[in-house]
Amino acid sequence: MESLRVLELYSGIGGMHYALKESGISAQVVAAVDINTTANKIYRHNFPDTPLWNKTIEGIPLDDFNKLSFDMIMMSPPCQPFTRLGLQGDVADPRCKSFLFILELLPRLCKLPTYILLENVKGFESSSARDYLIKTLSGCGYTYQECMISPTNVGVPNSRLRYFLVAKMSAENSSIQTSDKVMCDYQAFADTVSVFYIIHREKLEESPSGPQFLLQNLDQPSEDNSNVHVLYKRETQMDSQKKTNQNKDLSVQQIQDYLEPQMNIDMELYLLKPKTLLRYGSILDIVQPHSRRSVCFTKGYGRYVEGTGSVLQCCMENEISSVFTNLDQLTEEEKLQKMLKLNLRYFTPREVANLMGFPQSFSFPEDISIIQQYRVLGNSLNVLVVARLLQLMSSEHFGHSEGVCNTNVFLTDAIKENLS
Repeated sequence: MESLRVLELYSGIGGMHYALKESGISAQVVAAVDINTTANKIYRHNFPDTPLWNKTIEGIPLDDFNKLSFDMIMMSPPCQPFTRLGLQGDVADPRCKSFLFILELLPRLCKLPTYILLENVKGFESSSARDYLIKTLSGCGYTYQECMISPTNVGVPNSRLRYFLVAKMSAENSSIQTSDKVMCDYQAFADTVSVFYIIHREKLEESPSGPQFLLQNLDQPSEDNSNVHVLYKRETQMDSQKKTNQNKDLSVQQIQDYLEPQMNIDMELYLLKPKTLLRYGSILDIVQPHSRRSVCFTKGYGRYVEGTGSVLQCCMENEISSVFTNLDQLTEEEKLQKMLKLNLRYFTPREVANLMGFPQSFSFPEDISIIQQYRVLGNSLNVLVVARLLQLMSSEHFGHSEGVCNTNVFLTDAIKENLS
């Protein structure tokens, strides 16, 4: 394959660019486009030779796009219009304007790109924006497949379920059947790797918001929960069993494989403050070095506690269950003294980057604060997952399986690489 010319839209800190390098595909990013000044500073720091356009996408003339003569588009449009925690404004959200512009622009390009890869949050799959995307791709003659994948599927101990679409222009497109199901061929895949979610595109009911989707959890705990301890006041026995099952999954690596050497960490910067422990201790997602799980790190990590990411237990002399048992019956000082025994800290930005698949060569400029580092990482993506999808998309077999996304071979190989 000749070296591909790649256009990286919503480039952020370069997650897609690193995935392209990780994939081994011969390619050159001919332009990266983003308007976030902090992200652009980090991108330029790591990719000084890549043209970086600090422009709104909808402000770029068609001629400028045509001059790039790109073979591939990689993009991760703003997720706020689709996230379950947001207003879910979909195409009416002003932040969706640039994406709609891309869809209007695509058919008017002098040369259609051969490949397109898109990433977004869970929720995009049931959006009007997604329907417009599929209509545009079909009209242009693309073969496409949609998947919902988490880094746990490639052996990384971090949950970050995301929607992906890979599309390919083919001379045979007239004879290829393209599936409209957001799925993967996980029937055989689930026997090999840890799969927690499958999306079935079942039209359960028609509604103004479009077709509804059924989310199926494959990691159901056993009905007998009599021996399961509830560790936190807000954690059910089912929650506890799910975490136990995740930690038993040997296809996923341990957290300790992604940690910085203790001597490199200024613990005072990352230890949880007493007031944080007292206020949020009962809802913290606590993991240990030997754990094989962690929750999604968001842009609010380090500033907010609830739902923003896991924290690490550094002192293993005390069991979590012994610390939190009957904790609500103690005085504030007694609660604090018990929780301090766990020596809880935030993951460092470098450790979060490790869990998200960024290589050791990735770094931040010195003037980027820790909070800014967390924020841009929370807005990024998992490099390893995207790399495997790029390999799938560029393979000669893609588009010849009647719409089924054959990620099993690529993701299984990724796990073998991680565990070797």
